[in-house]
Amino acid sequence: MENTASAQDTKELSIHDCWKYLQSTATGRIAVVNGGVPEIFPVNYLPNFGTILFRIGHGTKHRVLRDSPVIAIEADGFNRYGTVAWSVIIKGRPEFVTHPEEIQEAVDAGLSPWQAGTKNILVRVTPSEISGRRFVIAAPAKWWPPLDPWAADDDGAENAGASRQGEKSEADERSTR
Repeated sequence: MENTASAQDTKELSIHDCWKYLQSTATGRIAVVNGGVPEIFPVNYLPNFGTILFRIGHGTKHRVLRDSPVIAIEADGFNRYGTVAWSVIIKGRPEFVTHPEEIQEAVDAGLSPWQAGTKNILVRVTPSEISGRRFVIAAPAKWWPPLDPWAADDDGAENAGASRQGEKSEADERSTR
């Protein structure tokens, strides 16, 4: 599907705006490669002096992050009216924070897991790349597919109509035999 949004509807975010939006929510997703397979995990995070902090427990995320030279973090949101959305992606290197003062600083700043269980591993991601965009949410009428699958669309559905006509012809031939 082709993006037909006008330049006015979509805006690339400055790094400053990316951080502003990242500070407006506490949930996102980390994307990693686990044994050659991409995986995405929800996390609650905290922006902290140009880095992102999150806590995890021992398990899949910990094992994968130990072996991953880079990860991606994505966070999204929208305004209170549901008319403008934003998305920010950070790519960077994860590192485990072990210094007690830094761990205490993260706890004091309010970083705590939402899910029960031990989440005693603090991870810091220092961005090597950060990008984002803000866009006007399109009205559903502009993105819903046509209700009639044989209706013409922007991708040359004349073939679909021809296909349908071909099916009718074959059916007609069978009924006249």
